[in-house]
Amino acid sequence: MPPSYVHVVTALRSAGCVFAEDEARLILTTARTPAELTAMVDRRAAGQPLEHVLGWAEFSGLRIAVEPGVFVPRRRTEFLVRQALTLASEAPVVVDLCCGSGAVGAALVASLPGAELHAADIDPVAVRCARRNVGERGRVYEGDLFGPLPRGLRGRVGVLAANVPYVPTGEVGLLPPEARDHEPLVALDGGGDGLDVLRRVVAEAPGWLAPGGSLLVETSERQVDVAVEIFAAAGLIPRVKVSEDLHANVLIGHRNAPHPDRA
Repeated sequence: MPPSYVHVVTALRSAGCVFAEDEARLILTTARTPAELTAMVDRRAAGQPLEHVLGWAEFSGLRIAVEPGVFVPRRRTEFLVRQALTLASEAPVVVDLCCGSGAVGAALVASLPGAELHAADIDPVAVRCARRNVGERGRVYEGDLFGPLPRGLRGRVGVLAANVPYVPTGEVGLLPPEARDHEPLVALDGGGDGLDVLRRVVAEAPGWLAPGGSLLVETSERQVDVAVEIFAAAGLIPRVKVSEDLHANVLIGHRNAPHPDRA
């Protein structure tokens, strides 16, 4: 006999799940067989992220496939997507770097039917997952940052979204076990001050952005001032957007369009 709702809630609550009732409903509606239900409850009680147990995460109104070992898209990153949509033209060239599951790129092309999407990640598991989520709406490449992207994109990118890792190396061990133990280190560790990957992206971004194009990254509140300096030093015009509700900080760097008289 499969576990009942009450039994599932009890098992999850005993394992320390704060939102046991909500999680129980999701697990019960996702499991296809009694055996799968039992296995899912056991995995969640053992500390695996709910999204890995379910096989999907809700993001920007989409159900994003999330395989075990892949970075789980955070709800706060929906704020980055919203900012990107306000900057996009009707048919932009969109690049999603450090794409993970491909959630950002998938969300952008879902709202921009004419967009040309290219996404990349260094983790082969993430690339496989992103290809499932992006499908026929874009192309996903395996490699380090800009390395695998087609050279023909240089100078053409209207929206460059880079959800780079920004946790300082010394603080990775302080992350919740769900992230620390079940998500790839490459998607979390941003180096000594958390901004190493951001520096690499910003250094190359101007050569890829179209005139008037924008780079968008997410960072923590305490890193914003340094990140603004990094953007400005690379010749990008920085702007900071904050969502108090989502505890999100998005830094936008614009590449100036040439003046008509100087084109």
